[in-house]
Amino acid sequence: MKEKVNYTIAVVVWVLLLCSCSGGGKTSYHVGEGDTLSFRYARNLSVVNYRDYQVAEIRNPWDTTKVLHKYILVDKNQELPKPLPEGTVVRIPLSTTVVYTAVHCALMDDLGVLNSIVGVCDVDYIIRPNILERCEKGEIVNLGSAMSPNAEQIILLAPDAILLSPFENSGGNGTFEKYGIPIIECADYMETSALARAEWIRFYGLLYGVNEVADSMFYVIENRYQYLKDLVKSVGQRPKMMCDLKGGAAWYVPGGNSYLGQLFQDAGADYAFAYLKDSGSVPLSFETVYDKAKDADVWCIKYNGKKDKTYTDLLEEYAPYSGFKAFVSKNIYDCNTNKVPFYEEVPFHPDLLLSDIIKMLHPGVLEDDSLKYYHKLAE
Repeated sequence: MKEKVNYTIAVVVWVLLLCSCSGGGKTSYHVGEGDTLSFRYARNLSVVNYRDYQVAEIRNPWDTTKVLHKYILVDKNQELPKPLPEGTVVRIPLSTTVVYTAVHCALMDDLGVLNSIVGVCDVDYIIRPNILERCEKGEIVNLGSAMSPNAEQIILLAPDAILLSPFENSGGNGTFEKYGIPIIECADYMETSALARAEWIRFYGLLYGVNEVADSMFYVIENRYQYLKDLVKSVGQRPKMMCDLKGGAAWYVPGGNSYLGQLFQDAGADYAFAYLKDSGSVPLSFETVYDKAKDADVWCIKYNGKKDKTYTDLLEEYAPYSGFKAFVSKNIYDCNTNKVPFYEEVPFHPDLLLSDIIKMLHPGVLEDDSLKYYHKLAE
């Protein structure tokens, strides 16, 4: 109870500090002209303020010696200054955007700029009722799959920008840029810690002109995450943990340097694949996974299904699952992403997932052991 009270006091202090600064449009993270905006965790993002514009650079996460994209952010209510440095000019705040992913749609909703979304991809992965309602009314256009969206429809919508998640050696966006539609490459998922990815909230707030809302949101998330992490920092036992299921010929697991791999370790887990230094998912053979994780104490799985899975379902899908210790001891937790907004919320609210994982690994540490995204797999 004492830790809970201390956490509540800390959050109130943060919010009061932010509110006291809002009158002058400044926070403790505000920078002056020509200064670099301070990011505490994000490593693939930098923003520098100049008198008439801002320069935002996204580092190439697959080759950190290179820049993935450079943006020149200019207030749309002012004349375009000249000269400008080389880069993609983006007039901000963004008023109309096409958003490829459910997670960024949900973030726009959290930031209070949902009305700016005019088109989305992969509607089947969106769970939030208010977003789906706007899609049904035609206020948001369904543009099909993010892998092959309706390009003609996007061009007709003429958005201020397109938000998409890049992948290594991706291309094919020149068509939109030719029509003067900037591509915002949302490489947040390649950050190597949960808070680093969440800190991109501040960049998106900048794009939509809701800086103070975004900063305040991130600071509360940061404080909550650190509070939870500190609770289990000195736990005597770190249960061994594995995750996910075999998909086709490979079993994809988060690398040890991925934001999920780091989150598992922050939750006090002995993550079975922490030795993998990748910052993304890594395809492994079943034999490798079994060798490294057969004795894992806790196993959490995610899937998208019309009904929740059971132990019987897992056996029918792949009988060798029964060889894992967590299967035998009935210590598997499942998350049906068709029913819960895991992918919409967790990337930018990692404190919520951290709480769930801590409750799985260290029951009793938190006063309330109820889970938000996972539950014990049924027989």
